[in-house]
Amino acid sequence: MAEMNLMPLGEQEYNELLRQAVAVIDQARSSLAIQVNNTVANAYWNLGKLLTEKKLESKHGSGVVNRLSSDLRERFPDLGVSPRNLWDMKRFYLRYLYSDSKLRQAVAVLPWGHNLLIMNKNLSDEQTIFYAQEVISKSWSRDMLLHAIKGNYYENLLATPQSNNFSQTLPAPVAEYANEVFRSRYNLGFLGITEPVKELKLEHRLVKKITRFILELGKGFTFIGNQHILPFNGKEYKVDMLFFHRGLHRMIAIDLKVGEFKPEYVGKMNYYLTLLDRIEKAPDEEPSIGLILCAEKDHLDVEVALQDIGKPIGVAEYQYLLPKEELLKIVSSEMDKIDE
Repeated sequence: MAEMNLMPLGEQEYNELLRQAVAVIDQARSSLAIQVNNTVANAYWNLGKLLTEKKLESKHGSGVVNRLSSDLRERFPDLGVSPRNLWDMKRFYLRYLYSDSKLRQAVAVLPWGHNLLIMNKNLSDEQTIFYAQEVISKSWSRDMLLHAIKGNYYENLLATPQSNNFSQTLPAPVAEYANEVFRSRYNLGFLGITEPVKELKLEHRLVKKITRFILELGKGFTFIGNQHILPFNGKEYKVDMLFFHRGLHRMIAIDLKVGEFKPEYVGKMNYYLTLLDRIEKAPDEEPSIGLILCAEKDHLDVEVALQDIGKPIGVAEYQYLLPKEELLKIVSSEMDKIDE
């Protein structure tokens, strides 16, 4: 038998292999979870339909529902058919009975606890679709969904204009796609930060939860590394976080700032992009894009700062800090609802 020719991978190659393997498993788990949620939602929908067709109301139908709950739990102890849950199934059915297919498909794949939260918040159809898509695409927990709704994430996203120079620095179709890829605001609530942090600590938190951060950024991003060194002219420059986007076929440099946007950040990012394209860009890759991620930005300041810049750069806000008082109010409010 011929001896196998083993070629051990380098550390960087292995880390890339590991990241890709984790992504495959995460995607498989996500697909399985969606299938399970869809099956459960379908069962709950039909149970809610049964209660509606039998014209059972909480005032005069509680005895019937209590008995039904007891009998169903005896046969299906793990299904979650308490009297309260059965009434919630009827609410679920009535809430989406006359909704369009897009809305019904969006909520059908959500975990039941997420659906209850969305119903309890009396969200509009547009808000419901948005939050449902965020939950699925970014694997939000129920707590993360709660914080996003409480923080008016949807409304703030609509109210915050996109700040970039893509239309001036990229071909029209690419600029349009880039505007779909990048957002004006990102939710970093998954970091669990409740007090101010320094930029390096924020970066370390993001690297530690890089899978979550990539989910928040959206589809197509691959993490290359943090504090990525660009050696040039006897000096070393460091990019806070470096990604590659498959759809755009470009490197994406992210500069993290814990405070508000300052015009000088643009010049620094422009220089980093020049070095990236000069030192590391492969011949078949497109020029790099920069994203300055800061706690707050003024759209007019960004517009003026980007006016004469030739490299594609975007500026976005992030939201991660919830005051402890607000967190306590949220927890207290939810506990009161459970008690009721």
